[in-house]
Amino acid sequence: MPNTSVKEIVNYWAQHEDESGLTVDWSEAHERCWRCGYKSKLERCHITPEALGGADEPGNLVLLCHRCHREAPSVQDPRFMWIWLRAHSSNFYDTFWTLRGMEEFEKMFGRKPFADFDDTQISKEEIELAMRSAMNSASSHFGEGRMNPSTIACVLHQVEQQLMERDHKGT
Repeated sequence: MPNTSVKEIVNYWAQHEDESGLTVDWSEAHERCWRCGYKSKLERCHITPEALGGADEPGNLVLLCHRCHREAPSVQDPRFMWIWLRAHSSNFYDTFWTLRGMEEFEKMFGRKPFADFDDTQISKEEIELAMRSAMNSASSHFGEGRMNPSTIACVLHQVEQQLMERDHKGT
């Protein structure tokens, strides 16, 4: 049973680490993942793993969702956790995984999403409607709660295709 509470972890880091460059601010760090910023069930993640001598104390713990916890560095040097957290910082809550989906789109299709679209071609409402439709033909993996980056990339591609087809039929 863990001895260190979420409150103790947040209070410790609010006094010892500047929140600038992080995804969350300390006022919401008890309910949002420190990497992706999503409201989620948080896990206590050791900065220096127990297997490498890390203690179960506030100064050696951060709060991450399950997905981010699996990707966190597992090394003895504690500097790398803070480098990693800041390297993945998002400016706005709840955008991290969408941004990762856009990066995945670039890897899969060799370009940025909607790169071939003129801003005047399609309205925001048309894009939103196409996104809702494409999201209904996708899902998240069991237990994840949100779509992974590759699924987001595929949804974006479906939206592009749907809008291109609509645009060609309209001309």
